[in-house]
Amino acid sequence: MTNTPLSRAMRGTARPPLLPLPDRVADLLSELGSPPRLGAHLRAVHDVAHQLVDWVERHAPAVVFDREAVLFGAATHDVGKTVHLAELSGPGSAHEEAGQALLIGHGFSPELARFAATHASWTDARAGLDDLVVSLADKIWKNKRVPDLEDLVVARLARATGRASWEEFMALDEVLTRIGDAADHRLAFQASFPIHT
Repeated sequence: MTNTPLSRAMRGTARPPLLPLPDRVADLLSELGSPPRLGAHLRAVHDVAHQLVDWVERHAPAVVFDREAVLFGAATHDVGKTVHLAELSGPGSAHEEAGQALLIGHGFSPELARFAATHASWTDARAGLDDLVVSLADKIWKNKRVPDLEDLVVARLARATGRASWEEFMALDEVLTRIGDAADHRLAFQASFPIHT
């Protein structure tokens, strides 16, 4: 891959250090001519999702979730913004369905493509822990705390572990606070890349 702003956003040196996007996601974003800012955003959320799934595995090893699906979902949740560019810097939800259709159109399974459509729909009764963790990563990367979303994650963890909800809340709050502490650096990293290709 050449040394373009998009390639640097997806795989280059970052402060703070961020894991690079998976190759298949980086290849897709390159093929789509993704704005570098979107590549940087997806990389930041993907890195936070890694931290969250690592924490869940250590904290509650009995919890059943699909690690790889969560990481894919975090890395692609806003891919529809390649079609709806105005939503990179402004509000809107048209990118959600567009992203799901785009991923399916590029050969990704509906089970993986769903995260593009569900990352903002955590209140849907069909949202599983995988969906909730992607939604949580998409909020906490910039240190945005969403109590309703966090309560849903706490309830899922408490059900799976048998621990009291307050214990799960305290543990989740601690990890979200730690991850959120680096939000300014992630925001600066994202802002250092242009919105347009």
